[in-house]
Amino acid sequence: MKKILLSHGGGGKAMASLIKELIAKKFSNKILNELTDSAILSSTGDNRLCFTTDSYVVNPLFFPGGDIGKLAVNGTVNDLSVMGAKPLYLSCSFIIEEGFDWETLDKVTASMAEAARKAGIKIVTGDTKVVGRGSADQLFINTAGIGILNEGINISTSNIQIGDKIIINGPIGEHGLAVMSKREGFETDIRSDCAPLWDLVSEILPEGGIKFMRDPTRGGLSSVLCEITERRDYGIKILEEDIPIHDNVSGFCEILGFDPLVVANEGKVLLVVSPETASSVLKRMKKHPLGREASIIGEITKENEGLVVLETVIGGLRILDRLVGDQLPRIC
Repeated sequence: MKKILLSHGGGGKAMASLIKELIAKKFSNKILNELTDSAILSSTGDNRLCFTTDSYVVNPLFFPGGDIGKLAVNGTVNDLSVMGAKPLYLSCSFIIEEGFDWETLDKVTASMAEAARKAGIKIVTGDTKVVGRGSADQLFINTAGIGILNEGINISTSNIQIGDKIIINGPIGEHGLAVMSKREGFETDIRSDCAPLWDLVSEILPEGGIKFMRDPTRGGLSSVLCEITERRDYGIKILEEDIPIHDNVSGFCEILGFDPLVVANEGKVLLVVSPETASSVLKRMKKHPLGREASIIGEITKENEGLVVLETVIGGLRILDRLVGDQLPRIC
């Protein structure tokens, strides 16, 4: 009998299979079948309502650059933001293990409150459950978010055309390695990139030509790119030399045998943009603190249908795939 493994929550092939085989087809409806980061529910005048939910089981609870509370707020804010929706309201649900330290929970809730304030979103409802010792691992948090999507914004893979450019707003791989280094006791200067993306997204949307956005969290950059090309009549070509990645991240990955392209991020957005507006979007992005190291890293091509091809710094070609297994479990 098949069992659920940690890899089924890792954002890669196993998770995609779990969602497709056991969840999506049983809950199938027009809204869910889009499988976007946020569901577009209804129209209210010139606006549409977006709704999303996420759960956070990160271990350890505190890591360089963030904690489970900051992560829970920003992660849900970002799922709304990459749909082009302005985040407005959050719910918050705690599952707490008996014996959990009161002061630690106080720090987590204070962190959530501060993250919500910075993101301009209100936590308006919630729930609290306490389970017996050994029934959970300290603390799990679920958040759900509601946002407003202005009329005329349409973020979807169906918009993508050959020749469109691919942009990332900054260096990859920092969140996953920050969590892992703290968990395993490694001394590094890597900090999580955990941050709310709406302020950046709202700055670049007026430039126009933005076809698609996604935050490359679990499964990293590679998994999102493969998701874009899945069952499509176009391919993607990425230039390794143009992918922003800090030396401490690439060096740490090399030592441990990790691929930074599949390491999770929590403050990054991947965009597919029309060639006519790509330069102006990039220019606007670079003026924002979260986009100073933004880069055009590739484009949509008519070659290699359904595939993502990476041109390496030495001129070789490598086909990218979704994450297989879970090299860094419980990083969000």
